[in-house]
Formats: sequence, C-alpha cells, structure tokens
Amino acid sequence: MSAKSKTTARRVARVRRSIKKVANGRPRLSVFRSSKQIYAQVIDDNQGRTVAAASSLEKDVREGLKTGADKAAAAAVGKLVAERAVEAGVKDVVFDRGGYIYHGRVKALADAARESGLSF
Repeated sequence: MSAKSKTTARRVARVRRSIKKVANGRPRLSVFRSSKQIYAQVIDDNQGRTVAAASSLEKDVREGLKTGADKAAAAAVGKLVAERAVEAGVKDVVFDRGGYIYHGRVKALADAARESGLSF
C-alpha cells in the first residue's frame, strides 16, 4: 500500500468513526465521487441495507447534464437521493463525506439534499 493510499484510508476511517459516534441510529448519506461521476447512498447501518441510492449514471439524471462530474450533476444526484429517501420514510440522516473535503461537488450534493427534504 502506498503512502498516499494509507493516508486516504486513515482519513476515511477517521470520518466514518466520528460519524458512527454521533449517528444515534440515523442512517448515513454516503458520498463517493470519481473523476467522471458522483454517487450517493442512504445506508441503514443497523440493518445493513441501502435505503436509497442515486448516481450521475442514471438515464434521467444524465439527460439534462453536460457531464457527470460537475456541481450541476452533484446537485441533481443530491436532489434525487433525497426524494428517494423521503419516499422510503427517512428524513434524518448523518452526512458521510467519505474523506473528501466538504467543498465543491460534495457540498453541492449536500445542499441539494437538504433543500429536497433531508435534514442533517
């Protein structure tokens, strides 16, 4: 394992550990971003299942976007995952930024999810 991947793994573990301490049974909204796409899931760790998920690869999201790797795509994914989570009966979540800095696409996804009915 390279030094960079060790550092990244430690940061992800640190964020995940702190989230689990404050979760109090709430599901977590987990974000993964690659260089070309962005993905989000609402995960219930108590039951070990995914409640809702969305990504910039989905056809209805992809149609209105120039690329899957910008703030507009992140906002569309945040809105969609929030709508699906509310339909599934989840309104309160804890945000798992996954080791990424809360800036840019990650922040755009979180803001769109808040506007669409999730609270965190």
